[in-house]
This record gives sequence, structure tokens and C-alpha cells, in this order.
Amino acid sequence: MKRFALLLLLCSIACAPRSSAQDHFAVGAYADYFRLSQTDTNSAGLGGRLGFGIAPHVMLEAEVSYDFGVTFTETFANSGSLVFQRTDMRLLHGLFGPKVSLGHSNFHFFVTAKGGFLDTMLDSRPATLGTFVSSVNNLRSQNISAVFYPGGGVEGRISPIGLRLDAGDEMYFNSDTHHNLRLAFGPYFRF
Repeated sequence: MKRFALLLLLCSIACAPRSSAQDHFAVGAYADYFRLSQTDTNSAGLGGRLGFGIAPHVMLEAEVSYDFGVTFTETFANSGSLVFQRTDMRLLHGLFGPKVSLGHSNFHFFVTAKGGFLDTMLDSRPATLGTFVSSVNNLRSQNISAVFYPGGGVEGRISPIGLRLDAGDEMYFNSDTHHNLRLAFGPYFRF
């Protein structure tokens, strides 16, 4: 398996000069920060994305991220004690839409507009791969809100390997429009 991965990496590096005019596929992973405005909580998690080039500067992307339960602190004035509590709230994001590159160099800005869903769930179990899989399997309509994500960022690469930073407003619609800051940073591979 290691030899196959090394061979794939070497082949993609060798083909990079010929394919730099248009990227056909992109695969990436990222760390995710999400500020949920309705409850004033900060969430962090991991995600992944796939992209398919449809024009020289346009890719259609699909991405999913899972934000783990966060810990917050409370201080009581009369006793002076500090308490750490878990929120047990987890978020599953799914987005799909175009990303338009605003340049053709190895370092450039981009804009994106994606639609999708936000699944808000309460789960007291520890955050493991098993709880992520069961969260995806148990998507329920009462937990899901429609999402629109306008954003942008910057990406830079050396050959097919690069880094990307996204920032935007992930708006979800649940009896009103709720604006939430979303940041994502991580590596990607283009071929």
C-alpha cells in the first residue's frame, strides 16, 4: 500500500506541469472552526472535501465536516470555584457548490457559494469514529437546517500539494436566518 501511494504521488508530480492549466480533481482535509451565533458557542472539528473541475477556474466541491462537543468554563462569584462542562452538542455540516479561482498562479484568492445542511445533535457519548458514523446514519429531519455559505479564501500550492484557508458566513435557516462565522484550514491534493 505504501508503494502504491508513493507511485501515485510521483506520477502526479510528474504530470503536474501538463495539468496546471486546468485541475480536474481535488481532494482535501481541513480543521474547522464554527461560531454558532444562536448559542454563542465555539465548535471545532475535522472535515474533508472533494472537487471536480468544470472549467479552467471553476470547481464543483462537496464537503462534510464534523464538529465535536466543546468544553466551556463557569466561574461562580460566591464560591470562587471554576467548573468545566461539556456541551454534548455536535454539528454535522454538508455543503455543495462552485468555487471560482480569482487567478491562475500557484498562490491565488477564490470565492465560493455553497448550499447544504447543518445537523445539530445532542449526544453525551464520547466523540469517536463510531459516534460520527452513527450520527451520519441517524440524520433526522427535525435536526437538519438548510444552509447557504458564501465565502472566500486563499490557497497556495507547490505542484499538486497545497494549503487552503477558507472564511465565510454559514447561514442556517431555522424560523429565522442565523449568521455564523466559519473558518477552515488544511492541505489538499490536485490532479
